[in-house]
Amino acid sequence: MKKILAITIAFICTQGVAVRAQNIKSPDGNFTLKVETKTNGTPFYSLHFKNKEVVKNSKLGYELIDGSSLCSDFELINHQQSSYDETWQPVWGEEREIRNHYNELLVMFKQKSTNRKMNIRFRLFNDGLGFRYEFPMQNELKYFIVKEENTEFVMTSDHIAYWIPGDYCTQEYAYTKSRMSQIEDLSNEAVDYVNISTHLIEFPAVQTALLLKTDDGLYIHLHEAALYDYPCMHLSLDDKTMTFKSHLTPDADGNKGLLQAPSKSPWRTIIVAENGAGILASRMTLNLNEPCAIDDTSWIKPTKYVGVWWEMIAGGKSWHYTDDLPTTTLGKTDYTKTKPNGKHSANTSNVKRYIDFASQHGFDGVLVEGWNIGWEDWVGNRKDLVFDFVTPYPDFDIDELASYASKKGVKMIMHHETSSAVRNYERHLDTAFQFMKKYNYDLVKTGYVGEIVPLGNYHYSQPIVNHFQYVVEKAAKYKIMVNAH
Repeated sequence: MKKILAITIAFICTQGVAVRAQNIKSPDGNFTLKVETKTNGTPFYSLHFKNKEVVKNSKLGYELIDGSSLCSDFELINHQQSSYDETWQPVWGEEREIRNHYNELLVMFKQKSTNRKMNIRFRLFNDGLGFRYEFPMQNELKYFIVKEENTEFVMTSDHIAYWIPGDYCTQEYAYTKSRMSQIEDLSNEAVDYVNISTHLIEFPAVQTALLLKTDDGLYIHLHEAALYDYPCMHLSLDDKTMTFKSHLTPDADGNKGLLQAPSKSPWRTIIVAENGAGILASRMTLNLNEPCAIDDTSWIKPTKYVGVWWEMIAGGKSWHYTDDLPTTTLGKTDYTKTKPNGKHSANTSNVKRYIDFASQHGFDGVLVEGWNIGWEDWVGNRKDLVFDFVTPYPDFDIDELASYASKKGVKMIMHHETSSAVRNYERHLDTAFQFMKKYNYDLVKTGYVGEIVPLGNYHYSQPIVNHFQYVVEKAAKYKIMVNAH
């Protein structure tokens, strides 16, 4: 919860006068931001750090699915400048207090041919820039579908990049270090791991967070903050002009955002530092995220745990209980009539070993994967009704283990692998969380292995971003912490 210690706000407004450019500086004066419209009414921004150009003139705007554009024909009709300084306390983290100090420029555009209004809010911190699009309530733009967001990040040279390939569904790649100009040639080589759900973007494209390093040692970090009801952003690259451009994750219909005014995009962030440690020390992303919406946060606690899962990853052990069943059906398959495979790790005696270890060595909890029915055919089958999240296998005595863990002072940690069947998980959420509270589970690790079911959406698309948010908000109502995996 935020605790405001000091706020200074000063508004400077122009109204009724068409202006072409606006400038602001960061509170310490090291950064300079310029926002302007060119002769065709295209919005541009540029960023300097200590008089060095960091981002060259870069376009802003949108293309809409109906063929119309929010990229040009704009006039800058109004602007507001303000300064803000506060100190707030995170629920937990590396620091007890975080300073949120920035100068803000709100630029208001109107498209001359349509009278559509689009505002862009810039916040310039001592460690970088955040900006977002805002669409006010208006008759000229009510419901609209994004074809592409055309936010550019034009670099000054062929920087060194630390990157992973653009993919709509997974980030499980090793990072590649190369020049920006080498990204396209190294793209195939960079795909070093084929995930069960892999949807590569047409190259050259990379994912955020993206780290860049200039030849004179400046570090530049491109990412986003406050991602809510919007697709995740990747970056396409034009290596002839050294331009990164936003590339949003499409939904099942190929759309890249169903928006309704009033609405706003996530923040686009550019963190700049003179060394790598400065990027890590930045709290700009946290400052741009929305304040905590939970009034009572006393139940949210950092947790160190061990888990029944690595022995399955390493081989020899299994998540599933029996080898007898080629397929299973929730509510019909009777596991008491099957032969145990002797390799199932989530059994009562083995879990007790982990509880004893956690108790002896100061771990807070024990995560158990593979405790619930359905693992025999859990992934890759486009299966909707895959797990019910409440029915244990016959060799997992949840009552006994809950009692045993309590006596040992160890928390049991729930595992909800969804097999990416998001509709199935949502229909079971209340029952699953009530089940957790009954047995004193306060933390759940969720999983989303495989293609999204129902098919068509990607893991980073707007509908699935909204699903992740829905799960977190539902869990908070039950005072359950979420480790989203």
